[in-house]
Amino acid sequence: MSASSASFDGPFEREIRDDIAHAERSGNVWSRSMRRSRAFIARHPLLQVAYRIAIGVVGTAVAVLGLILVPLPGPGWLVVFLGLAILGTEFHWARRISLWGKRMLDRFWTWWRARRAARQARSTG
Repeated sequence: MSASSASFDGPFEREIRDDIAHAERSGNVWSRSMRRSRAFIARHPLLQVAYRIAIGVVGTAVAVLGLILVPLPGPGWLVVFLGLAILGTEFHWARRISLWGKRMLDRFWTWWRARRAARQARSTG
């Protein structure tokens, strides 16, 4: 998060960032369970290949579905990022794209809030 976006953060944005930070911590029950499952899969090479193929197919399908939904009203981009998050669990390139998308989204919201604040200042001043 940049310093300029912090001045525009409302309680909703802070709550979302806190939820994301909490989910990314590795100490919760879900994370421990996933680590144990991944360790089991890693010990079995054939299962590892099948798992990566399944993640690739499911993540790609979700991302493509999201791209189809983009021009329609609804959560198109959210579904695209969900597909990238699924792919990012196994593929480093998808994780990098997802992180880049998060940075661009943060920059966009910073720009949007600054633009809105400038508009309000012009209309009231």
